[in-house]
Amino acid sequence: MLPDPNSLYGPLDPAPDAGYENAPPRMGFFTDTSVCIGCKACEVACKEWNGVPENGLDLLGMSYDNTGALTANSWRHVAFIEQPRPAGHGASPTDVLGAPVGAGPDRPVDAGTGAGTGPQFLGMPGAQPPGRGTGVEERTDFRWLMMSDVCKHCTHAACLDVCPTGSLFRTEFGTVVVQEDICNGCGYCISACPYGVIDQRKDDGRAWKCTLCYDRLGAGMTPACAQACPTESIQYGPLDELRERAAARVETLHERGVPEARLYGHDPNDGVGGDGAFFLLLDEPEVYGLPPDPVVTTRDLPKMWKRAGLAALAMAAATVAAFVGGSS
Repeated sequence: MLPDPNSLYGPLDPAPDAGYENAPPRMGFFTDTSVCIGCKACEVACKEWNGVPENGLDLLGMSYDNTGALTANSWRHVAFIEQPRPAGHGASPTDVLGAPVGAGPDRPVDAGTGAGTGPQFLGMPGAQPPGRGTGVEERTDFRWLMMSDVCKHCTHAACLDVCPTGSLFRTEFGTVVVQEDICNGCGYCISACPYGVIDQRKDDGRAWKCTLCYDRLGAGMTPACAQACPTESIQYGPLDELRERAAARVETLHERGVPEARLYGHDPNDGVGGDGAFFLLLDEPEVYGLPPDPVVTTRDLPKMWKRAGLAALAMAAATVAAFVGGSS
């Protein structure tokens, strides 16, 4: 059943809306890209737990981004984005505990700024602080942005609307899961997804994507990717709590001189009703390959079906009128 277009943009608790009584709190992901180190532990943990086939073994040129995108065989994708350092960016990044990155015995904290002395980075692996004896000259003219992307588990999920077999379903945790055993490979969900998340495997044509480790959730466990993340860049929990935590993190980064920090997918009044997996970004969404204003792709279908029905009735009436008029 297609949703009422007048309710597409309002707040919605998807599990009760799907018919679950006494549903648990909606669960989700908050991915803080400011502390992602690009280790890819999330990709590996996802593959190992879910039995996702290996891929990304052919390196894409000189990039560390060997998987390239979310696919049927990459349910978590760690993007590496190299860009010039933002003008006037002089703040120190902080680790997951809030301490300035780079502070230590051989990189003291500046008493005036609270930052480690020397060049500062946001997501620049391999940077060696002075005095480490590496002989590698430090770079200060660019930075790497990193983001572990995943299915957004939309509040208003167009993939659910178009699936003809019921392969896609809403769980009691508010997440969206594909039952591959009843997927017929029609591909409707792929074109319906505003984020381009869902993909088909070439060998069987069925759709695959992140399940937010539905089997682990049912057992009271943390999803594999969040469990493996060494910096807590990927955080799992009740969505309302994650949104509060994310808002506090953005405020902290702004206070520490990172004005470009912003949230993406957290707003329940956006074009998809908010995401079950949202992000803290350090640049515009387009830089990370995310649509700036995602909209549920099935929002106009009820109107379209109504217009098609009215057109069909008008055509039928005209046919009857022509037949009656001709016979008389």
